[in-house]
Amino acid sequence: MLMHWLEPLAGLIESGGPVLVVIAGVAMLLFSVALERWWFFRFHYCPARRSLVARWLACDEHSSWGALTLRGVWTNELIAGLRGPLPWLRLLVVICPLLGLLGTVTGMISVFDSLSVSEVNQARAMADGVARATLPTLSGMAVSVVGLLFITRLEHIIRREQQRLHDRLARAAEDTHA
Repeated sequence: MLMHWLEPLAGLIESGGPVLVVIAGVAMLLFSVALERWWFFRFHYCPARRSLVARWLACDEHSSWGALTLRGVWTNELIAGLRGPLPWLRLLVVICPLLGLLGTVTGMISVFDSLSVSEVNQARAMADGVARATLPTLSGMAVSVVGLLFITRLEHIIRREQQRLHDRLARAAEDTHA
């Protein structure tokens, strides 16, 4: 029963070659990091943000240079936790199209090699080979585009959270002085 479900996947891997397996591995890594970021934001960042606001409210001084510097350091430390995997995500997104191009080049080499061995000019065989060779490029670009969408969304969330955290801490300090 399980083998029945894996047949299309095996056909896709056979069509795309070994580079397609590497692209699938990079895609799984990229989406695993996306899931981890959601988990981090939901179960680590939000409680840490509440703790930071409570810690800020527990401070006696809120308007001196030292207190504002401390607030900035605490905020930057918390936001740095959100930014942590961004360089790795960008690297994975950049690698995907390059892997796709590698798959296309190796596929085209095998197409031309098989055509030179057969000594028969078959346009249909060449067209099928070119179509199979471009599958890794399509896959690499698709994974890259989805990764870019995720990175853009994550950067938007980080900017929004940084502004919200700054506003919450400033508002909390104002409310205690009023």
